[in-house]
Parts: sequence; C-alpha cells; structure tokens
Amino acid sequence: MGKLVIAIVVAALSVLFGERMVNFRKRFLASNELVNSHLPNCVALKNLGEYSGSEDITIVGNGRAFISTGLEYPGIPVTDGTGKIFSLDMQDPRMKPVELRMPRNFDLESFNPHGISVYTDETDDTVYLFVVNHPQHKSQIELFRFVEDDLSLVHVKTITHELLYSVNDIVALGVDTFYATNDHYFTHEFLKGFVELLLAQPWSNVVYYSPEEVKVVSEGYYIANGINVSPDKGHIYVADMLVHEVHVLERKEDNGLVPVKAVAVGSLCDNIEVQPDTGDLWLGCHPNGLKLFMFDPKNPPGSEVIRVQNIHSDEPLVTRVYADDGQVIMGSSVAATYGGKLLIGSVFHKALCCDLE
Repeated sequence: MGKLVIAIVVAALSVLFGERMVNFRKRFLASNELVNSHLPNCVALKNLGEYSGSEDITIVGNGRAFISTGLEYPGIPVTDGTGKIFSLDMQDPRMKPVELRMPRNFDLESFNPHGISVYTDETDDTVYLFVVNHPQHKSQIELFRFVEDDLSLVHVKTITHELLYSVNDIVALGVDTFYATNDHYFTHEFLKGFVELLLAQPWSNVVYYSPEEVKVVSEGYYIANGINVSPDKGHIYVADMLVHEVHVLERKEDNGLVPVKAVAVGSLCDNIEVQPDTGDLWLGCHPNGLKLFMFDPKNPPGSEVIRVQNIHSDEPLVTRVYADDGQVIMGSSVAATYGGKLLIGSVFHKALCCDLE
C-alpha cells in the first residue's frame, strides 16, 4: 500500500509540476563534468573512521579545528559511529584528531551533530562551540564551552524555538546569538525528503536568534545550506544548494539581512568556510546530487572543493581547487584552510588533509 501511495503522489506531482520537476532534476543532477583534480600529499585523518563522516569543520585563529562526525540524516547513507566532536591542532605535524570529552549530564546516545560554529569571547578568550543537533531527527542547538587544558566540552545550554525547525548550519555572532539556515519547510521525513524536493519551491529560510528576539531574516531559498559571516561581520553568506549559488547579504543594525547578489558556483555546495585574512570562501560541494542520495558504492558520489575570491567585486573568481570521482573521498561537505593545508570533510565518508601547493 505504501508504494502505491507513493506512486500516486509522484504521478499527481508530475502532472501538476511537470516542468518544475524537470528543472529540479537538471539542478539536482548538476551539469558540470567532473574531472579528477587532486592536490598533493592528501592523507586521510586518523581516528575519525572510514565511514563516520566529518560533515562540518571549522578552524579558529590559532589553528585548532573542530570536526563534527556521525551525522544521521534522512536521505543520506548511515555513518558507522555515534555523534562525536573532534579537535585537531593544525600546527601539530602528526595531524591526529582527538575526540573531545563530553559532559556526563549530556545525552550522548541521541547526539546527532550537523553544522557547527565557534565563537571566541574577546573579553576572556573563552571558546564557545555551537552545534546543530538532531535528536530523534528534531532540530536544536547545543551550546558548549571548550576547555583546552583537558580537551573537553562543557554543556552550557540547549536552544530550541519553533522557528528553528529544520536547521542545517549555523554561524555564531556572540555568546548566545547566531544566524541559522532551515534547509526544508516540512518536518515530516517523507514530506521533506521526497515531496518537498520534487515540488522544488523556494520555502527555505534564514533565522536570526538572540535571547531577546528570534525572527526570519531572509527567505526564498530552495535549499538553504551552509552559512557564514565575512571577516568584518558586515555580510552573511548563504549557500542555496539546489540552484548552485552563494548569496551575499548585508547585515543591518536590527540584524536583518538585505540581499546584495547571488554568485553562481556551478555545483551543489554544502558548508561555507571563510578565510580570515583574505575573505575567500571555501565550499565543500556535491557534483551530482542524485549519486549522493541514491548511494551506490559501485558508482559513488564525487567530491568538489570550490574557492570564491573577491566575492564582493563585480567579477568574483570561482575556482575548482579539488575534484574527485568518489574513489578517494565521497560526498564532500566542507573545506577549511590553515597554514597552507586544506581539510576536506564529507557527509558520511572520511576526511582528508591536503597541501594546497
């Protein structure tokens, strides 16, 4: 009966939204040809596991990287392990991630980490880690304080709100303020993972959160995915995965966002990392969405890393820095650089560290 219902729904959608569904398939499949373009000295990071994933990675100023692993999300292959957060000292030549100790009063069994962001309090240099968590496939934000001396996390609080219903990624702006993307409109797994993708409507949005105010500040995205902020904190960047674009939005005094431009990146880009000294955007991207969601180990999804330079200029430079057909790394979701090295994370596969030159 279930298959019959699905068949009827698909048939009805095909009649009502035939042209839109054709356009969706073109976008989702992506049109760019993938030719392997590897970087020198790429090695898999130890300790993370072959199929634990490394969905998001962010690096703070002293070269310490934070890595979220173990994401379970509707429509993607299941990873091997439970949710964990790792730390990696990019200045240590061993390049060996260490699992951060979690607090005893935190529910580790349901921990399902997605996007992450780090905020350093300039008053006392305290490092706060914001983690998008999906226990039982719900959405909430976990706020941790990082203790460097014993490589542990102290759980500060859990943030929930009716506007944070399908959170993908987050960018922290203060100790308890942030912007977050909702990548879907529906919360039901079938509706968000199948029907909504077929309808391909611009129902995704960006939310601003503070203890005093929570509001939708930008909408009209097909799949709002990665989000980050410019080094001067004046602009927010949002990856609209389905239409292969990165949106540039100007921040206002009331924390609202005003669209400035959309830059075509030519792939289904996931998370965004911003290089502090240059303002360059680094994107982990999926060259073929269908391969990612219809996973076949004999025909694996490939990986791309795209760099956007001078994004605020009239002619931003979009460059493919790394490409692999899935034989080395499958489903790249993030890329972050520090000290001439590039970390590449994936939704459900390994993580790589490569030399940029």
